[in-house]
Amino acid sequence: MNFRFEQLESLHWLWLVLAVALLLAWSWRARRRALAMFADVPLLKRLTPQASLGRWIALGLLRIIAMVLIVAALLDPRWGTRYQDVKRRGIDILFVVDVSRSMLAQDVKPNRLDRAKQFIGDTVEALAGDRVGLISFAGVSAVKCPLTVDYGAFRLSLNELSTESSAHGGSLLGDALRLAGDSFTDESKDFKCVIVLSDGEDQGSYPTEAAQKLLDEKGVRTFTVGIGDSNEGARIPISGGGFVTYQGQEVWSKMDPEVLRETALAGGGAFVPAGTSTVNMSDVYQQKIASAGGTESQTSRIKLYEPQYQWPAGAALALLLIESWMSLRRSNRADDEDDEAMVMAS
Repeated sequence: MNFRFEQLESLHWLWLVLAVALLLAWSWRARRRALAMFADVPLLKRLTPQASLGRWIALGLLRIIAMVLIVAALLDPRWGTRYQDVKRRGIDILFVVDVSRSMLAQDVKPNRLDRAKQFIGDTVEALAGDRVGLISFAGVSAVKCPLTVDYGAFRLSLNELSTESSAHGGSLLGDALRLAGDSFTDESKDFKCVIVLSDGEDQGSYPTEAAQKLLDEKGVRTFTVGIGDSNEGARIPISGGGFVTYQGQEVWSKMDPEVLRETALAGGGAFVPAGTSTVNMSDVYQQKIASAGGTESQTSRIKLYEPQYQWPAGAALALLLIESWMSLRRSNRADDEDDEAMVMAS
């Protein structure tokens, strides 16, 4: 099929839409009963000559439809395909993913960790024979998938990543980079790279020095992708409700671009400040990583699905603009008849 959703986890937001719809329905019913008990239809028209119950319902429906469209956009729908010719470079790529609790912050939707997994999935779609591996890190680093060309097995490991993947809290990026250096299986110093996806928080693990050593001793370049808001940041949710606190204050986590930028610079790579936006990682891979060369030059054609989230998002924005322009005031005879029918029905 040429239609797919990349973020099915966002379906949970439909529970919020349902709750709002039920609240509006209860409010409308309570309003209708209150009006019927207060006065009959002719008197209501005299007391509230400009109010329209029918328009109040129409505004509620517009809001509900707009919320459903926003959820559709969060699902990251993709339809329509394009084909791209890529050279098979034979590059070894290790994805190093931050799974510390700060990656649960929701300044990107659904959260930073899920966005990182989406970015990796988009990158793998652009590969044509490159070996890929996966390392997770928080307080402890671990190899989740050794270098392989079995993209199916790699995706299974990627899907299983969570903040429970590490036995210890914290964020030690330098240790993850040192583990990455030990995970390359040959002695060649060419065509190897590490791609770090993180919010940049680090607790004194010397990631800059680790990236520099990877480059000097093993020829491994380090690229970093910064995920999260670097200005205001976001709170860190915990299971069961609430947010992480420290000394009685809620903790706000911000993306630290400086750590990631300096690490990429020391590692001979590049820093991609994704922030809270959506980045086409397949293009980043082709322009910054694959362009450096590889062990082979065979050309392959890959199939890419086009993101289309802008359409439901745009439709939702249009409905909200219409809703903001509409008035609750009665404008014609039809509104009078609608209101009379609704009040009499009660």
